[in-house]
Amino acid sequence: MKELLAPAARSSCGRCEVVKVFLDDCRPTPAGWVPARWPEEVIRLLEQGNVTELSLDHDLGDDAHGTGYDVLLWLEEAVAVRGFRPPRLSVHSANPAAGQRMQQAIRAIERLALEADHDR
Repeated sequence: MKELLAPAARSSCGRCEVVKVFLDDCRPTPAGWVPARWPEEVIRLLEQGNVTELSLDHDLGDDAHGTGYDVLLWLEEAVAVRGFRPPRLSVHSANPAAGQRMQQAIRAIERLALEADHDR
């Protein structure tokens, strides 16, 4: 299996690895974060179960290939249908309308996660 994370992008917390993912097409990735260019890269990392924090841009240069909002749609379904536990989510998009829509999606994901925790 291809190694997805450079060693510098991981930190250890006992037996688990902590991964912070930064989805963007042009901004520099902050130190300690894993860069991602496309939604499917982020989703692949989320499926591995180690992502603790996720910062999303909306416009990635090719809307046909996907946007940061697509990651939130995947997360919302994963939380609602499979009980997936979402990481801490934030948006760093310069697109005001898309950023607002993404913030609404984050609130919906957080509500679903709280409901799922309450039902357990």
